[in-house]
Amino acid sequence: MLPFNHPERTADERTTLISFLDYHRAMILWKLDGLNEEQAKRSMVESGTSLLGIVKHLAWVERWWFVDYIGETDLDYPWSDEDPDADWRIEDDESIASISQLYTDAVAEANAVIAAAGDLDATGTKLESPRSLRWVLVHMIEEVARHLGHADILREQIDGTTGYLPGD
Repeated sequence: MLPFNHPERTADERTTLISFLDYHRAMILWKLDGLNEEQAKRSMVESGTSLLGIVKHLAWVERWWFVDYIGETDLDYPWSDEDPDADWRIEDDESIASISQLYTDAVAEANAVIAAAGDLDATGTKLESPRSLRWVLVHMIEEVARHLGHADILREQIDGTTGYLPGD
């Protein structure tokens, strides 16, 4: 599990953005806490979305935006034109432990790229319309928070657990 640290209320822009992203990252992993494998993989919606699938998807999104785009490192991804949703699908050999580790590793890689970036105006060059690190940080806060809302609903459907933070 990633550490829960409440975002600082008077920090500079960079620290504020990173601390809000880290806060949401910790919450998304917390949504898996206490579940068994079947529960974490269970989908109760037509799209096939599961809690574990959300975490897997977010791991790959972290890698795309931070490591590949901002860090300009070419990575191999599980999806393709023929299988565009592979980053959501949990394979038979994947587990809570393996997907949690995938996510934790992706966050560590992303944080290394963020730390190495000169400033929030750093941009990647892989897209026609450049995006700054500032934009990517805000986008990732939105991305994780959006899926955290999905995770809240799925978790409540699975076992009735609700709450914003551990101990709520």
